[in-house]
Amino acid sequence: MYSNGKNTAHSGEGRLVGNIVTFVIFFVAFCGSLYALSFWTFENAWIPTLACFALVLIAFAVPMHLLRRSESANEIVEAASEFQK
Repeated sequence: MYSNGKNTAHSGEGRLVGNIVTFVIFFVAFCGSLYALSFWTFENAWIPTLACFALVLIAFAVPMHLLRRSESANEIVEAASEFQK
């Protein structure tokens, strides 16, 4: 990506700590979902299953849908094509 005629890199923007904290939070939620399945029995199947489903939803859906890039691919392509004109 170019800005003012110079190539701009997106690495090293100072988001390492935030990325690590986010990863740890959602990884713990995923591990908690696996741990919830250890309480699953034929007499008590609903509560661990629903807990597992809720934690997996938190661990996968939240990062994929809420923490995504703010720009869509179409906006990036349009911005690049306008720059080349």
